[in-house]
Amino acid sequence: MKRLQKIFDKIGEHFKEGGKYSRWYPLYEATESFFFSPDTKTSGKCHIRDVADFKRVMIFVVIALLPVTIFAIYNTGLQTNLLINEYNIIPDGFRWDVLKWFHVSFDSSIVSNFAVGLAYFLPLYAVTMVVGSFWEVLFAVVRKHEISEGFLVTSLLYPLILPPNVPLWEASVALSLGLVLGKELFGGTGMNVVNPALISRAILFFSYPASMTGDRVWTGIDAVSVATPLTLASSNNIISEHYRWMDAFLGFIPGSMGETSTLLCIVGALILVVSNVASWRIMVSAVIGLIFTSTLFNLIGSQTNYMFNLPFYWHLVLGGFAFGVAFMATDPVSAAYTDRGRWIYGFLIGSLTVLVRVVNPAYPEGTMLAIIFANIVAPTIDYFVIKSVIKRRNKVAA
Repeated sequence: MKRLQKIFDKIGEHFKEGGKYSRWYPLYEATESFFFSPDTKTSGKCHIRDVADFKRVMIFVVIALLPVTIFAIYNTGLQTNLLINEYNIIPDGFRWDVLKWFHVSFDSSIVSNFAVGLAYFLPLYAVTMVVGSFWEVLFAVVRKHEISEGFLVTSLLYPLILPPNVPLWEASVALSLGLVLGKELFGGTGMNVVNPALISRAILFFSYPASMTGDRVWTGIDAVSVATPLTLASSNNIISEHYRWMDAFLGFIPGSMGETSTLLCIVGALILVVSNVASWRIMVSAVIGLIFTSTLFNLIGSQTNYMFNLPFYWHLVLGGFAFGVAFMATDPVSAAYTDRGRWIYGFLIGSLTVLVRVVNPAYPEGTMLAIIFANIVAPTIDYFVIKSVIKRRNKVAA
């Protein structure tokens, strides 16, 4: 490593101010920071809360996402292999030709499931990294600031919240718009109003609904239609005849690649809470809000809208609720930052998730819209919380 450090020190002079390649200093700094901790020192007085700098925070989030990512790859391959065996078809396309070249058999074995899952995940992840890195580098060079590690998390979150069959060019267009309009125009990492990965998914959903809705986008095979559990729940109230609750909890169901396993989302949430990266108050209050609102709709009941009768324990394990609450609602930049505000913010997300699912059964997944709306009103929530605290303290002082 000392030899590598000497190489960086030698070429670094050309990238610093006044050097031949000074314009590209953000690229050099990002590459060096990937291998070594920055050697810059703070001069003068400063306040230190803890040793968890931004780079370490991002690493903790990536670690928390790893179990979900590994299972997402496996389950995507499993769901595809099950359908290939059931319908006795092998789709055409480049990724399938590649698997044939490597003599991969579609037999639902562990190796086959991972191979097929990687055939879907890797191209989407690669496109995400290329497109996202382009915009990060472009704005860093233009603004002459460092390249943030924040995109490492966005680049992993974004593929996990998409269906396996989404066209790569559509995903790249939506990501470009989401990063530019949702983050860079506000000043970059730390200045975004909403979660960049989530707003990119929202743009993709409303711009290309055919690629994000219906019964074909979740299977990985264009010729086969399979309804997600939430779609079944919105059309009839006997979801248990098609899926077991435990399968939904463990994640062995069709859906967006990383959102199916509630168990592994809980594992990731615990990692984030123990490492003080995410707020447990947001997670707990979101669950409370979901249980309260779904129970309220159960008491009201409906003979025409089956979502009114869906119990809370199904809401908890279906769709992207667990994933969204664990990894996206707790984004420290776009979430509420006061303790009381976090309780209100989380409760709002849980309640709105059920409200969208029930009131609009044509769009049974409400977590995305719930988090985006909560992101927008989070500053307002904190404003009134702080105002109430100041008012109470003034009364005590008087």
